[in-house]
Amino acid sequence: MKKIFLIVFFLSVSLTNGLFAGAPFVNLEGVGGVAFNPLAYLADSDGEDTHFKLGETDIIGKPRLGGWYVSLDNVKVDWTAIGIADTFFKRLEVSYGYETIAQDNASTKRKNNLGAKLLLLPENSFDTKFLPAISAGSIFKHTSNVTLGVDSSGADFYLVATKLIDHLPRPVLLSGGLLSTKGRVTGVFGFDKDRDEVFFGNIDVILPWNFITGFEYKQGARYSDFKNANYWDLHLAWTPNKNLSLILAYVNAGGHKSSKVTGLGDGVVLSAQYAF
Repeated sequence: MKKIFLIVFFLSVSLTNGLFAGAPFVNLEGVGGVAFNPLAYLADSDGEDTHFKLGETDIIGKPRLGGWYVSLDNVKVDWTAIGIADTFFKRLEVSYGYETIAQDNASTKRKNNLGAKLLLLPENSFDTKFLPAISAGSIFKHTSNVTLGVDSSGADFYLVATKLIDHLPRPVLLSGGLLSTKGRVTGVFGFDKDRDEVFFGNIDVILPWNFITGFEYKQGARYSDFKNANYWDLHLAWTPNKNLSLILAYVNAGGHKSSKVTGLGDGVVLSAQYAF
């Protein structure tokens, strides 16, 4: 029933006129990014009447909301998430994400994520056309019903660079970064005593008719007693108006029968995003 409701909701949204929304989206953990990964861009909105100003200074922007549904049939998991992100002074993004992971014959896990991202270098700074945006961020996480002996709280830290290349036949968005984490399956299975540093990256192509298609990759953190699988997804986003974005993706979260890494198999991802 949940799948049917979400699909009907997405298909029932009509096209309207106006400026168009788009990346960064509010990702599964509430951070401005794509699905797994953060972007250096802040979850902010351009245009008139999108910021509260004090004189000529932008104090706070209008927030962005994101809802996600992930179906991983191999391991019988329904994964839902909702997040909100807002930007202050066009430099600091603050975000919150709430995830529910329901699996057959297992206790439902609930995960809270509190994020902060600081824009260190805006894109094309110093009157250049080649410098990427660079941001540093952190996500503090807490998960319920983790296994005994595993920490229920942990923190991720990341550095990410993002650049829009707009002199190709179609604009291309490139992004990559380094993540320091203790998370087991992003923290859904709790947090390890050790910490590992991994790579993540995105490539997206902006298509006609307000479509965006792309590929996302996240290297799995490996600890002495637990090894995460690598994740990747192929996604298609549609931004019908200045507020709304809809996303359909195929995700591969690693082989669920592997004895070497902990994977969750593959599945379908749906998301609806709203920018105020």
